[in-house]
Amino acid sequence: ALLYGAISLTANAAPAAELTAADRATLKELRSGDMAKLVIHSAPRDRITETFRDLYGDSLTLADYAGKVVLLNIWATWCPPCRAEMPSLDDLAGEMEGPDFALIALSTDRAGVERVAQFYEDFLVENLEILHDRSGKFARQAGVLGLPVTLILDRQGREIGRVLGEADWASPEARAILRRVIEMTGLGH
Repeated sequence: ALLYGAISLTANAAPAAELTAADRATLKELRSGDMAKLVIHSAPRDRITETFRDLYGDSLTLADYAGKVVLLNIWATWCPPCRAEMPSLDDLAGEMEGPDFALIALSTDRAGVERVAQFYEDFLVENLEILHDRSGKFARQAGVLGLPVTLILDRQGREIGRVLGEADWASPEARAILRRVIEMTGLGH
């Protein structure tokens, strides 16, 4: 009975809204400050299917975040611009993570999760989960050519926008764009 109840709940759930051309235009108008670098795609890109791992070695995919708008930051501990933007990502995660939003800070360090865990401890990162792409396969499938790169993913896990380089993710401009994406892709939109 429990299984059938869960199936009926998901069967009746409305799919998340797609961004319209007007939505994309609105997001483009919101770009200012560091968010002026945000490229809004004319159509969502295919979901990245490669796996990544958590601190304990468990495998995850973007499907694990389905139903949420995701800010996906791909970075490394050795990268100075990555290090510089980490406090703003940590602040943003502490403020916005919840049922509609997740922040994934995905390290590409080849030295392993221990290096990332030490970085989090040294720099007092409190709100971000330790996630790792040691093989680099996820970053390659995402088309990452340099670090940091940050992707905005819709509720189906498809990339709708991208920022190359460092940005202040705790800025009012970044928060406004992310809140707007959450609103635009909500079930009632």
